[in-house]
Amino acid sequence: QVQLVESGGGLVQPGGSLRLSCAASRSIFSFSTMSWYRQAPGKERELVARITRGGTANYADSVKGRFTISRDNAKNMIDLQMNSLKPEDTAVYYCRALFDAIYWGQGTQVTVSS
Repeated sequence: QVQLVESGGGLVQPGGSLRLSCAASRSIFSFSTMSWYRQAPGKERELVARITRGGTANYADSVKGRFTISRDNAKNMIDLQMNSLKPEDTAVYYCRALFDAIYWGQGTQVTVSS
């Protein structure tokens, strides 16, 4: 069993930045892929970014060049640095881990509004 806890969400103005963190309850060294997803009201959950055990990152087209995912196996954490935020980035952001099963965090709200 793995628990994932997200933090770092909040309210930010358009053009601003936020850094989300996801802490795992055990070592993530063996996790094959860790990801950030988001779900806006009335929409399906979508992949934002993912990072493999080896550090290869992939991004949704909508966030390329603005978001950066990172992974720290020593701290059992992944982060999502979000820059140049737009109102359409408003959503609940979820951390996901692929290990012996798929695990999700409880989510953290990100609101981009003036």
